[in-house]
Amino acid sequence: MNTQEMTTRIANGQGFIAALDQSGGSTPKALRGYGVDESEWSGDEEMFAQIHAMRARVITSPCFSSGKVIGAILFEKTMDGEVDGKPTAEALKARGIVPFIKVDEGLADEADGVQMMKPMVKLDALLAKSVAQGMFGTKMRSVIKAANPAGIAAVVAQQFEVGAQIIAAGLMPIIEPEYDITAEDRAAGEALLLAAILKHLDALPEGSQVMLKLSIPATPGLYDPLIKHPKVLRVVALSGGFSTDDACARLSHNPGMIASFSRGLLQDLRKGQSDEEFNATLGKAIDQIASASCSG
Repeated sequence: MNTQEMTTRIANGQGFIAALDQSGGSTPKALRGYGVDESEWSGDEEMFAQIHAMRARVITSPCFSSGKVIGAILFEKTMDGEVDGKPTAEALKARGIVPFIKVDEGLADEADGVQMMKPMVKLDALLAKSVAQGMFGTKMRSVIKAANPAGIAAVVAQQFEVGAQIIAAGLMPIIEPEYDITAEDRAAGEALLLAAILKHLDALPEGSQVMLKLSIPATPGLYDPLIKHPKVLRVVALSGGFSTDDACARLSHNPGMIASFSRGLLQDLRKGQSDEEFNATLGKAIDQIASASCSG
């Protein structure tokens, strides 16, 4: 797939984007969920080898290339690895799946009810490498924990500032200001978030587009103006800690949003499952998430 074909696939594809981008801090938890105890690896290299083996097993599963997974978000070390003897991005594209790369370097300490992204000192080099490896886009995450206007404005401004740098490098940014689903003021805060995003979208140069990855809103349909905005290629939803069943039920009430789930996709997979069990379990999750994503 070339860039135009990948753009069309993301804009019009009937399916969802798989999030396979757990990084250093979240990898041990992901491995424990998969049934790999910390005693089975020693040091970062062995840990990342274990998580790469899990991701490779997911990517090579027959159900992953069923057409229902239209994109996949990778961690840098996954991008640098191989699947079926090919660079991971090429292995995905051969299956009709558009590759994205996680580019943020983690979260800063909370201030004004939000966690901004840490300074991204390696971004230029990572963007250049990602372009060279044929990636389509990027993803970067901030977190909002309270309906604080100053904090929300700062998070969105930072996301769009870095997004402009990513566009200039020739990649499609997924802007992800996650709203903590446990926040008591989430409905009010998401209204502030919507207004801030619209302000920055309207200020984008003509011809520019971004993608948005957002928590499934407390008020169904809240993000319709973003879904319809000409400068938004696609709006995707994170599972945010909801179970697969809960996340899919909530997503189905927001036509036009598609899923980009991590926990919701992988939660029932285990290393000890036979290939038949693994593929059946993954296939069930893919079918459920794709159905919720296409409900509109």
